[in-house]
Amino acid sequence: MTIDPRTPVLVGYGQVNQRETDPTVEPVDLMEAAARAAADPRVLEAVDSVRIVNLLSWRYRNPGLLLAQRIRAANAEGRYTSIGGNVPQSLVNQACLDIQSGKLDTVLIAGAETWRTRTRARAAGTKLEWTKQDDSVPEPPGADDEFQMAGDVEIGIKLDRPAYVYPMFEQAVRIDAGESPDEHRRRIGDLWARFSAVAEANPHAWSTEAVAAEDIWQPSPTNRMVSWPYTKLMNSNNMVDQGAALVLMSAEKATHLQISRDRWIFPYAGTDAHDTYLIGERAEFHRSPAIRIAGARALELAGVGIDDVDLVDVYSCFPSAVQVAARELGLALDDPARPLTVTGGLTFAGGPWNNYVSHSIATMAERLAAAPDTVGLITANGGYLTKHSFGIYGATPADEFRWQDVQSAVDAEPTRVAEGDWTGTGTVETWTTPFTREGTPEKAFVAVRTPSDTRALAVLTDASDAQASVDGDIAGAKVRVDVGGRATLL
Repeated sequence: MTIDPRTPVLVGYGQVNQRETDPTVEPVDLMEAAARAAADPRVLEAVDSVRIVNLLSWRYRNPGLLLAQRIRAANAEGRYTSIGGNVPQSLVNQACLDIQSGKLDTVLIAGAETWRTRTRARAAGTKLEWTKQDDSVPEPPGADDEFQMAGDVEIGIKLDRPAYVYPMFEQAVRIDAGESPDEHRRRIGDLWARFSAVAEANPHAWSTEAVAAEDIWQPSPTNRMVSWPYTKLMNSNNMVDQGAALVLMSAEKATHLQISRDRWIFPYAGTDAHDTYLIGERAEFHRSPAIRIAGARALELAGVGIDDVDLVDVYSCFPSAVQVAARELGLALDDPARPLTVTGGLTFAGGPWNNYVSHSIATMAERLAAAPDTVGLITANGGYLTKHSFGIYGATPADEFRWQDVQSAVDAEPTRVAEGDWTGTGTVETWTTPFTREGTPEKAFVAVRTPSDTRALAVLTDASDAQASVDGDIAGAKVRVDVGGRATLL
């Protein structure tokens, strides 16, 4: 077929791992290495815009301009994003729109974290002598989609991190499925073992040895319980030094630069949407209207159904994120012919904070290039299963890239009233129990359904209540919530 000159194509996809703890290696070094792995110098010098995924390991004034200087892209602008694991796919969606409209010819998306090196250097008292840009360097445009991950109630009871919120979702998934706690833990251990097996075969993965299911779901001296029912191996692994880069350009530019057609991957369609920002307002903790609506619309825009998709990478910061997304998208959890990851996920392939999806897109591109008749689906998630971005890809040319913001449809979905200062007696909807590093239950966060079917968030602080929340199934148990969100099992 004849390809429109403005059709966006993904022509470069590079990944790097820095396995040695070297305090001289900083994030921009890994971004440069990944960019050079993605494309040759003449392609990089043609870049018009360098868009950097928000990074936590170091603060650069304008990392996009710094990377542009490194790759000799003399005329490139630098852009920087807000926080969120959805960002890499959202950046691809926007780059495709900018290229298709003629605003730009070539976009480089890059991200990297050296969190492992940073953590070890600081523990050893080593001062990091990484790049500090002069104040004369213009700062990139500010991100315009910052959002509030926690409200006053969550902050007040310290329900303030993914390692607490996602296991609350996990319990909700279990309760909805009617499984016992042990049955469910075994099942998610099996799920994560399958992800681990994919990582073992992925040359870009951080962890390259498969882990047995029992070694994942059972706590041990090397696999402590973090927040019930999640052990350490059910959490994202951010102790990595990883970088990834993607190069997108118009078909016309790719032809002009004589980039081999064997490298061309076509983004067919994309969507973006978010669920309610405050978790207390979610209608259900085991569902995601944004995933259901935006995922279905991305497939529709690409002209394919879920059964037409050959390769999948479902965002996998925690098992609950995978299970909720798979349910909303109509994907089987245990289909040996279609694993839910091409990388191995954030626990095993590596979880470099906001940049994991740059790696999943790069790996997906490699797989699609090796099997040109296949179609791939990327899902990306930011916040507490909050912000979502989708991409459909293939090596067979498409008529055009199609994108839609489906937020209005998501906003029409029902939500739940969250009671900020509620006191009284309700029932436990879901919960999680953080553990100390010594292996004892510390407290338990609970979502409480009130008699009027609204929701309150609270914390069980009594040691016996915390122990009871892991010894048995407290779903539906009576609980009294007092002033300040302190709760007691009845």
